[in-house]
Amino acid sequence: MFKKMLSVAAATAALLAFQPAAPARAADSVEVLHWWTSGGEAAGLAVLKKTLADQGVEWKDAPVAGGGGSGAMTTLKARMTAGNPPTASQMLGYAILDWAEAGALADLTPIAVANHWDSAIPKAIQKFATYEGKWIAAPVNVHSTNWIWVSKAAMDKVGLPAPTDWDSLIKVMDKAKSLGIIPLAQGGQAWQEATMFDSVVLTTGGADLYKKAMIDLDEGALKSPAMHTAFERMAKLRTYVDPNFPGRDWNLATSMVIKGEALLQVMGDWAKGEFINAKKEPGKDFLCFRFPGTQGVVTFNADQFVFFKHGSAPLDAGATKMATDIETASFQSAFNVIKGSAPARTDVPDTAFDACGKKAMADLKDAVAKNTLLGSSAQGYGVPPAIQNAMYDVITKLFNGQLTVDQAFAEFPKAIAAAK
Repeated sequence: MFKKMLSVAAATAALLAFQPAAPARAADSVEVLHWWTSGGEAAGLAVLKKTLADQGVEWKDAPVAGGGGSGAMTTLKARMTAGNPPTASQMLGYAILDWAEAGALADLTPIAVANHWDSAIPKAIQKFATYEGKWIAAPVNVHSTNWIWVSKAAMDKVGLPAPTDWDSLIKVMDKAKSLGIIPLAQGGQAWQEATMFDSVVLTTGGADLYKKAMIDLDEGALKSPAMHTAFERMAKLRTYVDPNFPGRDWNLATSMVIKGEALLQVMGDWAKGEFINAKKEPGKDFLCFRFPGTQGVVTFNADQFVFFKHGSAPLDAGATKMATDIETASFQSAFNVIKGSAPARTDVPDTAFDACGKKAMADLKDAVAKNTLLGSSAQGYGVPPAIQNAMYDVITKLFNGQLTVDQAFAEFPKAIAAAK
């Protein structure tokens, strides 16, 4: 994290040095940096664009493709160094806190207080949306990562009940494989493999193991027999992917399930946006289940927007309207119906949501009540970026055959320790 903070702080310092030369922005316009470029993501973003357009706010789009946002964050640092920040940027978890610590983010507290963000947004998400008592980000949604998305047509051919634990999941995938159906649609990218590993750890040792090993980084938990089993299970999952998985984008893997070429995908609920964009219906065309054995726990990733300081000036009219609109119940409902996620506010009615959306919202409230709403380590909400990348490295090497199970199990705590 120290190296990460150096680069963020350097970009911020450069911005402050170049601040007098920063371009003037129209009061009723916003330039927004984001990585929502797939079909479902773009459809969700269109809701925000229209909401602002209806108020006379011009949207200046600054998309940077790439799931997980690493490309967008590289672009952001370059722009900040050049003294040319956007109005706002999509951002996740610990990256938000890095930019806040560097002093780059505008204070949203007056907007948050006026619109009761504190009482409606779960505390686990507020941890990343506030800094030193001030609101510095506006949460757009709550994505949860411990889902499987299933082709109903393929599942009907398999002819088995929905899996409820690890053993029944393996049984279903074995049957699919015997029928010539690709059991597991996967994209060979480190963040996708790590996202799947979150669920594997969770189903192997429950919320307790996940929190101790993947968030608290407890050495005993990281070296426990249960974690060895988790690595064994990841290696087992590797046997169910097709040969063309390396480098595949997540939404292309989702498309395999949509078309019935593959049985299922382990992916966050942004995948549902792709099904909706393809005019597919839950229950009829696809099925949504918590990763078998993880019901009752929600591992989350919340998309948020941060707004950047422009000298000592307060937020301009366009930025103020955008930050305000994001947390309205009407926007939270309309956006998340399309995006596939649950609203960031738990007081939004579920009336407009489909069966999967209603389940996501009910599961979120249940997890908040049980204190089992846990940050996804794969998605920037469990551990700082340096540790996240260390995890990625070991997990992807295992999944791609560069490490054995025993080697990955031994290397994982060492890589984490070195990244601290």
